[in-house]
Amino acid sequence: MSDLASKRCVACEGDAKALDLAACMKLKEQLPERWRLLREGRMLRAEFTFRTYYQTTAFVNAVAWIAHSENHHPDIDFSYKVAKVSWWTHAVNGLTENDFICAAKVEKLLAE
Repeated sequence: MSDLASKRCVACEGDAKALDLAACMKLKEQLPERWRLLREGRMLRAEFTFRTYYQTTAFVNAVAWIAHSENHHPDIDFSYKVAKVSWWTHAVNGLTENDFICAAKVEKLLAE
């Protein structure tokens, strides 16, 4: 696992800028292949499959806890056995290191 999971999100200030595609691709290398760059490198998304609805909702709640503790919130879509987590920084209309930090923390959930 990358050291991204050990970092903390930082608040985006008014002059914060989205990462360029090259920087996003470099950070994405630290995540499992399930994570995809979408919207021309402005969104990071992964799909997770579980055996039961209970496992899916437990995962969604754990992701919500990460989001709350980092004060950085994803879009989450879920159904019976599938959850899709999408990170992007609304304030910059693109990706920041915060998005990759949170994705790494989500991956850490599954490793534990």
